[in-house]
Amino acid sequence: MKLLTVVGARPQFIKAAPVSKALRHAGIDEFLVHTGQHYHANMSDIFFTELDIPQPDVNLGVGSGPHGRQTAKMLMELEAIMMAERPDWVLVYGDTNSTLAAALAAVKLHIPLAHVEAGLRSYNRRMPEEHNRVLTDHCSDLLFCPTQTAVDNLAREGIKQGVHLVGDVMYDAVIQFAQRAQRHSRILERLALTPKQFLLATIHRPANTDNPVRLKAILDVFLQIEEPIIFPIHPRTQKKIAALGWEEKVFRKHNVIIIEPVGYLDMLALEQHARLILTDSGGIQKEAYFFATPCITLRDETEWVETVEAGWNVLVGADTDKLLSYVRTFAPQGAPAPIFGDGKTAEKIVFFLTNSTNFRPKIKT
Repeated sequence: MKLLTVVGARPQFIKAAPVSKALRHAGIDEFLVHTGQHYHANMSDIFFTELDIPQPDVNLGVGSGPHGRQTAKMLMELEAIMMAERPDWVLVYGDTNSTLAAALAAVKLHIPLAHVEAGLRSYNRRMPEEHNRVLTDHCSDLLFCPTQTAVDNLAREGIKQGVHLVGDVMYDAVIQFAQRAQRHSRILERLALTPKQFLLATIHRPANTDNPVRLKAILDVFLQIEEPIIFPIHPRTQKKIAALGWEEKVFRKHNVIIIEPVGYLDMLALEQHARLILTDSGGIQKEAYFFATPCITLRDETEWVETVEAGWNVLVGADTDKLLSYVRTFAPQGAPAPIFGDGKTAEKIVFFLTNSTNFRPKIKT
């Protein structure tokens, strides 16, 4: 069997790591394509090194740009690669433009498509990721769902064939790499941090970064908090802060510690030892849950509703009063329920790929 995997962004590298390892163990020939959607060294190259992911067979180097242009460039390049490589399956992860471009290329060439992290819904159609998720799910032949909620979401849309509840590959990754992070990460020492005596913050969603009112509201709360806030800053977020004229104000506040984007092992160490996480990232919401670190989500909705229902995540949007209140009081008790699988999701994905008879004839060239 020959499988063509498409990745392009930080969360996809993390998800691909355990699956790629399981594919190699099963003797499956994986052709790995990196679209170059994330190209900053600390958001791309370092993940391949730290997570033992094979170097991409092809890097398209697409880079950033408007959604339509970026997706179109990926679609053109991926179509040509798929026609040349003629894989038995195309495998995609999550909800990025890389995911959508690969899904469209595969379905138009009649190559069977498998979607890892299928069935997620925020029900906010202003999010580009929501459209990417929905369209990719409706193109897919195998849909690997991380939770029962995801399975139920697909059923409501009439998708029941090829749907498998396998768990979350990011949980696999945390199990595989958390101890490595403990052994090798020195970020707490470098930043002179005491465990559970700092906050960790990330902001990158367009709903926050492209909305000056929301971004100012969130940053204003950061400036009111006295605890250290470790803020690995996304390049586009840094540009938006500078455009607001808030660079001097934010970057010189003694408690807001701005750092470059960090690799996976350093991020795991920060997540595990933070007292609290403030984020608009979907993946970090889950990783916070895995580590039993309380999470305050800077969004009005989330695709990871289970973390909210379990009491370890709270949605505050950009409401300054709510955000300040939860920073001071949010302290879930007990242990998070095991709702994201058993850490063997990658093996289950490989099993269904190798045992599926849901093939469509590939287009003749």
